[in-house]
Amino acid sequence: MKNNKTLTVGEIAANDFRAAAVFSKYGIDFCCGGGQTLEDACKSQNVNVAKLQKELDAVAKGTEKCMDFDSWSLTLLASYIEETYHTYIRESIPLILANLGKINEVHGKIHPELAVIYELFSQSANDLTAHLQKEENILFPQIREIAATQKLGKHLVQGNYMSVQNPIYVMTKEHDNEGERYKKIRKLSHDYHVPDDGCNTYQVAYKMLSEFEKKLHEHIHLENNILFPKAVEMEKALC
Repeated sequence: MKNNKTLTVGEIAANDFRAAAVFSKYGIDFCCGGGQTLEDACKSQNVNVAKLQKELDAVAKGTEKCMDFDSWSLTLLASYIEETYHTYIRESIPLILANLGKINEVHGKIHPELAVIYELFSQSANDLTAHLQKEENILFPQIREIAATQKLGKHLVQGNYMSVQNPIYVMTKEHDNEGERYKKIRKLSHDYHVPDDGCNTYQVAYKMLSEFEKKLHEHIHLENNILFPKAVEMEKALC
């Protein structure tokens, strides 16, 4: 693994996606907060830097296969994000909403935080649905155009072309909003801890919600730390 002292947590996860699991374990934001150094990230979460580095080194030396997303083409990565994460989000939203609604109805009087969690996730569901559509209909086609232009050895014609930086800025801000929203959900749910009086549906709802947040972080990481910066860099080289 590269010298992590000179890299941001986002770059560390981009170099080796297995590091994401270590960051998640300690509550370190490697997607929306991927621009912070490892030392700063550890300080914010009160984590021992040496201990975390040791775990990162162990993961890097492990035998588990790591997908090298950083080496993928822009078109391949964009398609992977759509097929993997966009599909997952769309399929999961109605199931999570249904389960959160059920446990709020049954346990809401004793656990009033459930109503807030349901409302926050409902807002997230609406915003993410629109977010995915903007990526698929606006941003990703632009990124594919940039990649196709580069492959043909041509240049982007200024005046006839809208910079990819504008939609990327919007998408990144929306990522930040989701990051803050799930911090609130995690705090309200006490890190998705099911109370003693929680039923099976309660357990399923929190497990699905926790997995949803994990997948969302992976999704945002691949865009914020790999796809978007490379698209901007390639665009600048072609103008």
